Amino acid sequence: MDYKDLANLIFPDAKDISYYEEKYPKRNLKEGAIVTRYAPSPTGFMHIGGLYQALVAKTVATRTDGVYFLRIEDTDQKREIKDGIKEIVTSCETFGIGAKEGRNSQDQDVGNYGPYKQSLRKDIYQAYAKYLIEQGKAYPCFCTSEEGEKIRAKQEAAKVRPGYYGVWAKCRNITVEEAIEKIKAGEKYIIRFKSPGREDRKIKHHDIIKGNVTFPENDQDIVIIKADGLPTYHFAHVVDDHLMRTTHVIRADEWLSSVPLHLQLFYEMGFKAPKYAHIAPIMKNDNGNKRKLSKRKDPEAAVSYYDEIGVPELAVREYLLNIANSSFENWRRANKDASIEEFDFQLNKMSVSGALFDMVKLLDVSKVVISKYTAERVYEEVLKWAKKYDKDLEEMLEEDMEYALKVLGIERGNKKPRKDIAKWSDVKENINYMYDDKFFETKQEYNYQVINEKEDINTILKEYIDNYYDDNDDKQTWFDKIKELAGKLGYAKEVKEFKANPDAYKAHVGDVSTVLRVALTARTNTPDMYEIMQVLGKDRIQKRFEEAMK
Repeated sequence: MDYKDLANLIFPDAKDISYYEEKYPKRNLKEGAIVTRYAPSPTGFMHIGGLYQALVAKTVATRTDGVYFLRIEDTDQKREIKDGIKEIVTSCETFGIGAKEGRNSQDQDVGNYGPYKQSLRKDIYQAYAKYLIEQGKAYPCFCTSEEGEKIRAKQEAAKVRPGYYGVWAKCRNITVEEAIEKIKAGEKYIIRFKSPGREDRKIKHHDIIKGNVTFPENDQDIVIIKADGLPTYHFAHVVDDHLMRTTHVIRADEWLSSVPLHLQLFYEMGFKAPKYAHIAPIMKNDNGNKRKLSKRKDPEAAVSYYDEIGVPELAVREYLLNIANSSFENWRRANKDASIEEFDFQLNKMSVSGALFDMVKLLDVSKVVISKYTAERVYEEVLKWAKKYDKDLEEMLEEDMEYALKVLGIERGNKKPRKDIAKWSDVKENINYMYDDKFFETKQEYNYQVINEKEDINTILKEYIDNYYDDNDDKQTWFDKIKELAGKLGYAKEVKEFKANPDAYKAHVGDVSTVLRVALTARTNTPDMYEIMQVLGKDRIQKRFEEAMK
């Protein structure tokens, strides 16, 4: 009996690997095109680090006219959560990092290299495991979990490396006949890779992000097929990335130590290994110390958090590119209106130690992104968010779309557009005062700052609405009239006049403007008052002045 007899006994129905090599041919892409994947496990909520990894993978592929696909690695089915796949796909799509190839939110495949869900590729893995057994490069292991624990205990007592290797690999050297006899007797087994490596030998490897690294060779006889017939991560990675023709594996740097094993598997199976780029985790400054963003401690670790508070997907992507490549910020400064797709992203410019995440900076980026949106786009995105998270805001926006567009259009399209909105959950607070029902249902606190006498305030408001306000005035005329009003009532028409001779005036034109602003909005800080008045119109303005005068 030989290895083929053993392989046929274990996997009698497995196809020859030539079937799969023909079924999944080399991709027909231009020279230099990169093929990447995002390959998460549906075992918990979507982490911002996962989105970061997906964005990097997609950006690298897209800029070379390559392919980016989504593969679901669900071989650890005990840890899989309900709707885990749907959350992964939806999160990627919500933030503009969806894949045209791979698994979709309906748990279906799109593309010619599937299935893109590992639990559906069992036959493929078994075919390649059978191939390794036929080559004498894999074998059945009959060790029970109790025997495994005994081996570990002996290794601890001897103070040697733990693992299944060398003299500790109990089933490594059993004969084909013994293995066949045990299988026919009904003994349970798993399949292990027979490593040709030695720990005293070193391998050199170039990681695109980490640079040149040196490792001991892998000498562990790792499990490649578990008792349930599904592969381990290591074996599935090698088979899948070979057949899906992945050129660049971009993944978390926790997998860096697995590179010697993975390169060994690629070599022993006769495959060309992809290039590796290991991304350092996103870090957070915690009282002067850097630590990983924590699922338990940090709400911003969950991708769903950004959707809930309403950070636009473009802002999230822009910020993640900002922390991914240090050159992005200067590029953005020089290319204020360019699409982020134009940025020349480079894997080798990523941080080796881990980018520092800053929520304040993200919201600053978001303010700039939103400031460039048209009123129509703001309306569309805010309404979409409100339908999920804020019914009151949804009703405000839908009641009078034309008016809402005017409100959201204040200070948009200017050289210096408004930057008071960082997320869609800010919008209601920023526009409430533009809606009469919201404005009048709240007992307003009017803080006029410098001009505080009731008689002075009422005189300014009455005089302005009766003699100076005109819907048809352009901005310069409008402001000139406020100056006239100020001068008529004994206030300095210019701030510099007041500063030069403060005893000659009660206050200045800026203080008069503040009275108008506060009476209109009950706020001292708002977008451009001229535009606010244009949107409100004379009837609303008069009604608000009358309320303020009470």
